[in-house]
Amino acid sequence: MTNAELIINAMKEAGKAIAAGEIATRTGLDRKIVDKEMKKLKESGQIESPVRCYWQPKS
Repeated sequence: MTNAELIINAMKEAGKAIAAGEIATRTGLDRKIVDKEMKKLKESGQIESPVRCYWQPKS
């Protein structure tokens, strides 16, 4: 499973918008890796931010 898939799965499992720090904790990935992957996911339109600093998969 790729880092991006781990991040998306963590967001789906949370069932709500979550912060990058919580994603790092849930996935066990380093925060810098989470930030880098989330930037790519945002640019590709796979995730969105309903509230500042909180993210969720785009529905």
